[in-house]
Amino acid sequence: MSTPQYETYGQAPFAPHEPYGGATAAVGHGGYEDPYRPAYDMAPAAGEYAAYAVGGETSAPGGPEYGGYAGQAEHDEYAGAGDDPALAEPAQDAAADVGAAPLLPRQAEGPRSAGRARARRAARRKRGGERPDGLRRLVPQALVVAFLAGGTSAFVANDKAIQLSVDGKSRTLHTFADDVGELLADEGVDVGAHDIVAPTAGTVLASGDEIAVRYGRPVRLTLDGKSRQVWTTARTVDGALRQLGVRAEGAYLSASRSKRIAREGLELDVRTERTVTVMADGRARTIRTNAATVHEAVEESGVTLRGSDTTSAAPDSFPRDGQTITVMRISGRKEVREEVIPFEVRKTEDASLLRGTEAVVQAGHTGARRVTYALRTVNGVKQRPRRIKSEVVREPQTRIVKVGTKAPPTTAVPGADGLDWGALASCESGGRPNAVDPSGTYGGLYQFDTRTWQALGGSGRPQDAPAAEQTHRAKKLYVQRGASPWPHCGKRL
Repeated sequence: MSTPQYETYGQAPFAPHEPYGGATAAVGHGGYEDPYRPAYDMAPAAGEYAAYAVGGETSAPGGPEYGGYAGQAEHDEYAGAGDDPALAEPAQDAAADVGAAPLLPRQAEGPRSAGRARARRAARRKRGGERPDGLRRLVPQALVVAFLAGGTSAFVANDKAIQLSVDGKSRTLHTFADDVGELLADEGVDVGAHDIVAPTAGTVLASGDEIAVRYGRPVRLTLDGKSRQVWTTARTVDGALRQLGVRAEGAYLSASRSKRIAREGLELDVRTERTVTVMADGRARTIRTNAATVHEAVEESGVTLRGSDTTSAAPDSFPRDGQTITVMRISGRKEVREEVIPFEVRKTEDASLLRGTEAVVQAGHTGARRVTYALRTVNGVKQRPRRIKSEVVREPQTRIVKVGTKAPPTTAVPGADGLDWGALASCESGGRPNAVDPSGTYGGLYQFDTRTWQALGGSGRPQDAPAAEQTHRAKKLYVQRGASPWPHCGKRL
């Protein structure tokens, strides 16, 4: 009879079956230690296992007590071959837990061996025998296997297959997380205030769920000249424009629509298409433009600005939708004019002069300045001259005048009060107190020369003194010299 082979259990193969007690056997069959043999204090006969084979019915030598396999009765009692179903269940669960491993040789016994095992168990019960030590060891092991089998079922039940998409990158993963927020935390996905998570973080997870995370990106958007910071979860410029509701047809974009937006964001300048009317040279031109400045819009209308030409709106301002821009044709020239600078008059008090008397210390002179004006004509209409430059070519000289504060003396002079001094003054000076002869030698009402005037107690020039003082000095002169100082008009006294 050929030597039978043990079947593979799980992943570890058993050694070939050899007769017990053979030349090379250590214990059991070919080095495989029989876990049930220690339950019996007896040694099996040589070659006890030789007749045992998978699916065979032949019992091994050594008698029906062992049923062809040492310790077979105890094995039956645990594995369910006997009549105790409570003990049979853990072994069955354990077999299921390890993935329905191939049956051990014991499971191939025929009805005759099973009958002998039952007979042996019945005999032991009558003798009041106790369970062998091997069985006592196997029962706790079976309970542990059963517990692990139940834990495996719970493990499988809690595992969920989830489709996670983060910023467009999708992957399938298995998780034990209870909700979306816990899953994202487990995966190290940080979500900020501007990011979108669908479904929300508190949503309970179930196997087969799909979760999408879209990161927010800052965009410094300048729309038609007005700048502001916005956030978008779009990954391209085109997607951001659609998300922000910006009408981009015919618009100028500082970046291409297909440009990807990085997490740190970008700056985007958008100028939408607007309607602008340009008035120039008596003609109106209406255009659609996305120009950045009024100057650009005017050039797009076909109007050229030359020289000093300008527009009604600032050339560098942003053109608004519906705006009318007027082009102003400017021609002009410069003109230089000389203008008079008037002199100032400064008066000072002088106690040596009679009250009412003024003496000019310094004569005043006008100055002159040269002024340059711009003369413009706008669309054929002359504008008011605009002064663009001024320079002084001659400084003015201030006139300085002394004003007397001294009280005038009495005009009474004995021996001269009864004369007609008015007639004399009219003859000499025409009655003018400030009169001066053509030679500049004589002045005043009575045409005094300066030396005679000062000899009579006057100061300064006679023509600068009050009329009353001049008359008083003339009376004093008459008392001294009579009418001789006035050879032609003295007879009128």
